[in-house]
Amino acid sequence: MSFDRSIKIAPSILSADFANFGQEIRAIEAEGADWVHVDVMDGHFVPNLTFGPPAVKAFRRHVTTFMDVHLMISPVEPYIGAYADAGADMLTAHIEAGPHIHRTLQAIRGAGMKAGLALNPGTGLDAVAHLLDLTDMVLVMTVNPGFGGQTFIRSQVDKIRRLRQMIGDRPIHIQVDGGVDTTTAPLVAQAGADVLVAGSAVFRGGSVDAAAIYGENIRAIRAAAMGIGSAA
Repeated sequence: MSFDRSIKIAPSILSADFANFGQEIRAIEAEGADWVHVDVMDGHFVPNLTFGPPAVKAFRRHVTTFMDVHLMISPVEPYIGAYADAGADMLTAHIEAGPHIHRTLQAIRGAGMKAGLALNPGTGLDAVAHLLDLTDMVLVMTVNPGFGGQTFIRSQVDKIRRLRQMIGDRPIHIQVDGGVDTTTAPLVAQAGADVLVAGSAVFRGGSVDAAAIYGENIRAIRAAAMGIGSAA
């Protein structure tokens, strides 16, 4: 995958129909999704339990774009090989998930995946500068991780802006996850984010039988992020 800073919409399938993941994935891709975002939660690092490697492997058969797997788990390292085998293109680990994040990022890249580094809202940027050379993407959480549908934390916009300055011309994506919709997308895009994770804002009102609504939602978020029209 070549690097570019164009706006990418990565629908979170945590908001999809759990009984119909294959068709849901195919529907969002057909309607313009750039990446497919998979939220992995362990009920320990965050207060929710979602998918494991077997589910991710099952999703992989339906993903033709880019499968972006966000690990909200601790520890991470024992499971890196399993997610590589499951077909993740990008594996993102939280800086808060363990004491050896540098080694974790090395292991993710060593397993053949792109490495993402996630930051909770209460985590600053002090340690990030020392990790950028091992990182393909930094994920700024704009809600506290664990559940979909939460309210966007606006204080994170300045963090995104400072992170963008820190990255400079390095080929590193900035991803934002949490409360992204047509109102907040312009804020994070103007601050420097280029990968926008959206769950309910993409899936709301649609279904595999009404997938055009997914497309309308994706286009509206993208247009808002790019400052095109009102995109309400």
